[in-house]
Amino acid sequence: MEEMLQEPHFWVEIGLAIFVIFAGPKIWRALTSFLDQRSMKIKADLDEAQKLKDEAQALLAEYQRKQRDALREAEEILSSAKAQAQREIKEAKANLDASLARREAAALEKIAQAEAHALAEVRREAVDIASAATIQLLGRTLDDSKANALIDQSISELNRKLH
Repeated sequence: MEEMLQEPHFWVEIGLAIFVIFAGPKIWRALTSFLDQRSMKIKADLDEAQKLKDEAQALLAEYQRKQRDALREAEEILSSAKAQAQREIKEAKANLDASLARREAAALEKIAQAEAHALAEVRREAVDIASAATIQLLGRTLDDSKANALIDQSISELNRKLH
């Protein structure tokens, strides 16, 4: 045993044992206190992270709802615009049809007027030609006595035809 007392390792082990006996509880308390504080900080960080996660999910759900509402509103606007465009197309077509009908009626009226004018012109020319031909024919074939008899007959018939 005396040899053991002379060994430096022995004295280091004894010193360590005494140190652990006296300082161990204090170190243990400090270590457990540090670990407790650390675990409480970790728990607080986890609670904060969960809170932030819940808030982020709520915000995400809100933005998704707003996006759906915006898409629905955009579809409604698009649908309304298409319906308005269809109404305007129908109205424009109706206006065009009415305008074409008016132009067609005006053109038909102008054609009818031109036909009436041409027919009157043809009749006038025919009367002029017939009158000229009659004058020439009567001038060659009628003598004065026959001409006076035709004039008297025409005058007598004129009164009957006019009334």
